[in-house]
Amino acid sequence: MPTDSTKPDYGVDAPGVIRNLILIGAAVPVLSWFVPVVHLGPVAILIRPAAVPTAILCLGEAALMIFYSKRGKFRHRDRMLKMVDWRGDETVLDVGTGRGLMMIGAAKKLTSGKAVGIDIWSKKDLSGNSMEKTLANADVEGVRDRIEVQSGDATALNFADGSFDVVLSNLCIHNIPSTKGRDQACLEIVRVLKPGGKAVISDFIHTADYVKVFKSAGAETTRSGMDFLFTFPPLRIVEVQKPGAPS
Repeated sequence: MPTDSTKPDYGVDAPGVIRNLILIGAAVPVLSWFVPVVHLGPVAILIRPAAVPTAILCLGEAALMIFYSKRGKFRHRDRMLKMVDWRGDETVLDVGTGRGLMMIGAAKKLTSGKAVGIDIWSKKDLSGNSMEKTLANADVEGVRDRIEVQSGDATALNFADGSFDVVLSNLCIHNIPSTKGRDQACLEIVRVLKPGGKAVISDFIHTADYVKVFKSAGAETTRSGMDFLFTFPPLRIVEVQKPGAPS
């Protein structure tokens, strides 16, 4: 079936995880019939009754992750963008832009400003992740003239100090495997923010660590409660304000 090129496609997050959950959910009930009952004295350990709730749990988690990819992440993006007092002339950086969800959302808030997205284009973290598909989404959304996309490493941002009024990042920093790397990414975000600039960072783990690093860099930092309504896994938002007067 041909795709509708008039609609943006922001992909499915963590497609491998969703696939594995579906496979486990489908396989567990079947495989349980091949596991014998284990007798320990008078106690019989039954594997089969546990198979159904395990399958329901796995399939339910997969369904919630698909819902987030198709619906929830748009609501979450809007929640993050509302945390910025937009003027329209901001320079914006989206760290881990993927297929451009945050970057394009920010670009729609701009008039004379510009939004830049960087990514390493991992298809493990987002289905069909590529610079070409990100640019195609920007074309469809009508913001191609307000965005720029680059390949870039969150731990070594290729921008001068104080380059951006706003830095955004959603479900990116946790993908950096080491604590040192994640800490460095947070320090880089503060470095490229202009004095008085704001970062809005969202993730499902390590957010308490992000807060510590941002505060150690002198930034005012707050962390929201978990969003259980539209996100799975539940996400927290970290708001970061760099000291100094806005330029």
